[in-house]
Amino acid sequence: MNDAIRSREVRLIDETGENVGVVATDDALERAVNANLDLVEISPDAEPPVCKIMDYGKFKFEQQKKAAEARKKQKTVELKEIKMRPSIDDHDYDVKVRAIKRFFDDGDKVKVTLRFRGREMAHQDLGRKVLERVKAELEEIAKVESEPRMEGRQMVMVLAPR
Repeated sequence: MNDAIRSREVRLIDETGENVGVVATDDALERAVNANLDLVEISPDAEPPVCKIMDYGKFKFEQQKKAAEARKKQKTVELKEIKMRPSIDDHDYDVKVRAIKRFFDDGDKVKVTLRFRGREMAHQDLGRKVLERVKAELEEIAKVESEPRMEGRQMVMVLAPR
């Protein structure tokens, strides 16, 4: 920007956006000062470098506004967790599945965790059946991101909305 431009000549774009052509850097800087604006290097890798006469403060401010607007529109996907037991009752199961559907409506992923306690570890097939039931019931609105697998005393499956 301004005095930091080191090349002898630059391709100049004036404040109206018109291509002036290749001019000496001193001449371009003089034009910028006369217009009460800054000489900003747009493309330093070009031969010769491309410079534009603009209000640099205003340019930076508009860039910040665009970035903030993009961040505001951005949706972060969260990973929600639903915990179940192998011997879950039908009504409790229905409540958990409704919660999973609500999470999918918000665009979040869901980690379904099935915790085994004590002797339940000997009956892991019961837990797998519960997770397969969840997978089958939500098949049309969710895709399985990671199949049911054991992690210590719990079986875990991750679902994502379609």
